[in-house]
Amino acid sequence: MTTTTRNPLRRSRHNCVVAGVCGGLAEFFGVNAFWFRLTFLIAMIPGGVPGFLTYLLFWLIVPKAND
Repeated sequence: MTTTTRNPLRRSRHNCVVAGVCGGLAEFFGVNAFWFRLTFLIAMIPGGVPGFLTYLLFWLIVPKAND
């Protein structure tokens, strides 16, 4: 049985547009940040509240990367 270690969830300092939330999620899951940005954008279409609140929640809870 092999164990894989994953980096802790942090907001990205290098791959950020607003606060690094999408970049941090992308680094954590190992995918392109474009997909998270698109997901938040789609969540903001029906009035903006679900996507904006989710992004704001991540911004407040997830710490910024140290490097």
